[in-house]
Amino acid sequence: MTLHEAPTPTIELLAATVAAVTGSWSLVGSGDGMAVDGAAVDAMRYSLSASEFGGIVVIGEGEKDEAPMLFNGELLGQGNSIEWDVAVDPIDGTKLAAAGTKGAVSVIAATERGTMLDCHEVYYMKKLVSSGVARGVLDIDASATSNVLALAKALDVPVSDVRVAVINKPNNFELIQEIQAAGAQWVRFEEGDIAMAVAAATEGSGVDLLLGIGGAPEGVLTAVAIRVLGGYMQGILAPQTPDEIERALQAGYALDKKFELEDLVGGERHIFVLTGVTDGILVDGVREEDGELTIQSMVLDSALDGARLVEVKVDA
Repeated sequence: MTLHEAPTPTIELLAATVAAVTGSWSLVGSGDGMAVDGAAVDAMRYSLSASEFGGIVVIGEGEKDEAPMLFNGELLGQGNSIEWDVAVDPIDGTKLAAAGTKGAVSVIAATERGTMLDCHEVYYMKKLVSSGVARGVLDIDASATSNVLALAKALDVPVSDVRVAVINKPNNFELIQEIQAAGAQWVRFEEGDIAMAVAAATEGSGVDLLLGIGGAPEGVLTAVAIRVLGGYMQGILAPQTPDEIERALQAGYALDKKFELEDLVGGERHIFVLTGVTDGILVDGVREEDGELTIQSMVLDSALDGARLVEVKVDA
């Protein structure tokens, strides 16, 4: 895709993630995750503040670990009206970026104003993500074994060919064991569940299903992409401590509610941009040569047909 093919809001969101990656690139591999994240936040904020885009941050990232963040309720852009709900994660996979290892990305998403679930008081979400073939076949309330067997049947492949991504965290260890006992392949990853979840709904990615507890803000970001891809997603808020449970209840969240994809993100217009910092499952990481950075992004826009890969070159 060339930039002139994309609607203006999409170009401005793409520019924001490219700015975040460019602004933090010199710190990637430094071992200082806070510095990487802070530089990305500052660069993304500056890019959006100078744009004609008019939006409000509904999902910010960083609060749960006191990292730098674009805060919830922050107004973005110089637009005369606030037309967009915005979800941001200037660096998803901060530890990966700090170490210079695979899987770090910068992500932003936007939907029509008032259509994005605001769940910033809850940090974690139990998620199920797959392609459209899973619709009417899988259910987050079913066991992992049942879902794996049902997906294998729907895909017409042996269970041993089903690849299930689950983030490698203690609260998912029993789930991982069940998936392996069912005969499916566990796709292991340590951080970055936005890219892995989007991969689960992307044909040919090597991931068929994402299960388990990951970030709630990341879940809403993911849902925007899944809407454009025509995939399938369900989520249940999953606070992990008594304090989180109390905050969630005080905020009025229904902790037993099964969120369908349209509950997470409504409306008709959806824009999602994921830009590589280091090499990942969906995009390449930054390439630096002769004082120039080549930056690759995956762009999903309901006003365009299909996913687009975009490469932008900027001065290092």
